[in-house]
Amino acid sequence: MTVKHLVLIGHGMVGQRFLEALTERTPEWQVTVLAEEPRPAYDRVHLTSWFSGTSAEELSLCSPGFVAEHGIDLRLGDPATAVDRAARTVTTASGRTFPYDALVLATGSYPFVPPVPGHDAPGCHVYRTIEDLEAIREGARTARTGAVIGGGLLGLEAAGALQAMGLETHVVEFAPRLMALQVDDGGGAVLRRKIEELGVAVHTGAGAQQVDTDDDGRTRGLTLSDGTALAADLVIFSAGVRPRDELARACGLPVGERGGIVVDDHCRTGDPAVLAIGECALASDGRVYGLVAPGYAMAETAARHLSGGEGTFTGADTSTKLKLLGVEVASFGDAHGTTPGALDVLYSSSRDGVYKKLVIGADGALLGGVLVGDAEAYGLLRPLAASGTPLPAPPEQLVLPASAGAPAGPVALPDEAVVCSCHHVTKGAVREAVRDTGCTSVPDVKKCTRAGTGCGSCIKMLGTIVNDELAATGAEVARGLCEHFDRTRAELYEIIRVKGIDSFSRLVDEHGTDPRRSGEGCDVCKPVVASILASLGNGHILDGEQAALQDTNDHFLANLQRNGSYSVVPRVPGGEITPEGLIVIGEIARDFGLYTKITGGQRIDLFGASVDQLPRIWQRLVDAGFESGHAYGKALRTVKSCVGETWCRYGVQDSVGLAIELELRYRGLRAPHKLKSAVSGCARECAEAQSKDFGVIATSDGWNLYVGGNGGATPRHADLLASGLDRPTLIRTIDRFLMFYIRTADRLERTAPWLERLEGGLDHLRAVVMDDALGICADLDELMNRHIETYEDEWAATLADPERLRRFASFANAPGTPDPTVRFVPERGQIRPALPHEHAREHERAPEREQARTTPVIAGARLEVRAR
Repeated sequence: MTVKHLVLIGHGMVGQRFLEALTERTPEWQVTVLAEEPRPAYDRVHLTSWFSGTSAEELSLCSPGFVAEHGIDLRLGDPATAVDRAARTVTTASGRTFPYDALVLATGSYPFVPPVPGHDAPGCHVYRTIEDLEAIREGARTARTGAVIGGGLLGLEAAGALQAMGLETHVVEFAPRLMALQVDDGGGAVLRRKIEELGVAVHTGAGAQQVDTDDDGRTRGLTLSDGTALAADLVIFSAGVRPRDELARACGLPVGERGGIVVDDHCRTGDPAVLAIGECALASDGRVYGLVAPGYAMAETAARHLSGGEGTFTGADTSTKLKLLGVEVASFGDAHGTTPGALDVLYSSSRDGVYKKLVIGADGALLGGVLVGDAEAYGLLRPLAASGTPLPAPPEQLVLPASAGAPAGPVALPDEAVVCSCHHVTKGAVREAVRDTGCTSVPDVKKCTRAGTGCGSCIKMLGTIVNDELAATGAEVARGLCEHFDRTRAELYEIIRVKGIDSFSRLVDEHGTDPRRSGEGCDVCKPVVASILASLGNGHILDGEQAALQDTNDHFLANLQRNGSYSVVPRVPGGEITPEGLIVIGEIARDFGLYTKITGGQRIDLFGASVDQLPRIWQRLVDAGFESGHAYGKALRTVKSCVGETWCRYGVQDSVGLAIELELRYRGLRAPHKLKSAVSGCARECAEAQSKDFGVIATSDGWNLYVGGNGGATPRHADLLASGLDRPTLIRTIDRFLMFYIRTADRLERTAPWLERLEGGLDHLRAVVMDDALGICADLDELMNRHIETYEDEWAATLADPERLRRFASFANAPGTPDPTVRFVPERGQIRPALPHEHAREHERAPEREQARTTPVIAGARLEVRAR
């Protein structure tokens, strides 16, 4: 066979997909890859995860053996500088020349930096490569305020990164709304409000006019086109991208008026020996696509053409779904309703921060939509819009909250509906992979079809389709925790307990679906494993690797509030508190200007603390004898009680004493979900014990134990597990109930749905914890004893460790500096978070704000607006 030489210029996501598609089809090409960056292709879609600890190796899309296995000559850090089409050669920056029979241009795009004065000053950055991110992180070490020019997808991701690094953050967008290409005015308004509530200042309808610099030429601020002046030590330009077509221009290939290498339906340029794919190409429909899914489709089209196959690229799905600064955003199809005769179906809730719009055609078909704040239905709606099939329910029902009428599941989708737009995989292809090729899990389907290996937004839909198809064939359905583990939470609990595993990395290495790609985990498995490790007593949750597994609340041992401040909740067992304790709490609230409220769980919440204040507040609480109330964790919250026989003339038992004993016994007990309890001193049930995960009611003959109750959106009355128990038997039964629940429940499953799901229900539970039907009561007793013996107050232990205390800083580069974006306004003699329009008013009153920041006490009529 005659060997033909192919040169690929560019090794980004699209370039790597081209190599995979080509090597799958034909071995006849000898491939040379000329890469500008110093590392192989990596996942730019999840680039921001680099700031939260994901390594460059974990982001890599090129497996270690791929290049050697296929004989590819990969040359990193040696970009192409010239193409000689007549001689069919490519010259690189190092002076090397490579011949080609076919040339594929996958040069991607470059960030557009507006030519405003000062755009190249030290402190100005773009957001495109890992090297860019390294420079931004280094710059953030000495910066306090950052500004992002551009409010699109990448701009908001950059803003999230700046805020996570402790910088006061501004987003500047020239369009009248954020994400102007993806969402409409209504969706943009909801998105803006939610982002501003997180403390990011948003400026729309204005562009950057000038980067202001200091005497040393370094960035110090930004002047906008509307005259607004912003302080900014660090500026990120994310105002869009432009095709990298300079090589094509230099060698005489046709390019578009606004850039982009002109290609036909086979991705061929004006020279049949040269192809172009991805963001550098101007497709035959006149568009330059800046998303990964169209780029992958182009890569596969080019690979088919070079291997003698058929297929064309005439356009692609530009739907998007992502989470920006914690806000879900999705758009699909004709999101802006440009189709003649199109009608809108809208659902908007300002209170919940949710906006949903469906665009319906004159014939009733779904054309597109916008989802902000709740994108759960995206997996169903996007394929429905793409397939043109009739809706499975009235459109009004499809936008309503789940409680009012959730949309039908993926079973309503036709087989031709595309469920993975990145790799154009249909529902039928997924079903076929399960039915005909033996795939039994989402990881199997990903390997077989590539579905779910792009942006990842279809993973949940894939899981449902796979499980439905397995169930239809009578096969056992895999119920793995997530794509990284094919075991359930209960199974992982047993593995960790029996094998003594004490780290997430070891669990992944020994039991993950793919250790090479699973090391980073996800927001499903990481907190689950963290909870299991904590429930088994594997050290402090902020020690070593465990710290990286925690969510925001556990990360700072406090509850994050809507404006970026935190609440402090000391434990008050049984609601019993001394006058001295009340005085200490009152003095702390006064001195730190905190909002105080007595909760339904009979304790006191202190709201409005900034991250840097938390250690100082807790030092005073710990010194006064208080300890963590674990309001931030999936753990025991409170054991509520009435005053019982000690004071009440109807009481028949000491409910307060028992409540305190139970709360101190189970404090810090980590579980799949929060746990609430109560003890009532008589049948009048003043403590509402029958609405708790476990509740106790006193009788003249002993104690009645109720389990599996909860309040909330779907309240459930607890079931009577046992009656007439003496105190030791009651406590032993609760011990076993709690440990059996922790051992067998699914992630985020309260005791109420767990009990309803438990095979055999209440009778089985009674047999297990009272009659030892499974022979595990000794294990359950031992696990509870271990928890009690190893318990330590998390905040007291944190205060004693300087290394743990380092995380409690609003600004990593300026410890002790308060966060100026966390602002409050007075209300009823206390404070509350400032609303977005009140942020703007506060900005105009800078002198008053500075005075308020230095005012140590805020009370009564002298209450001032505070900003920390």
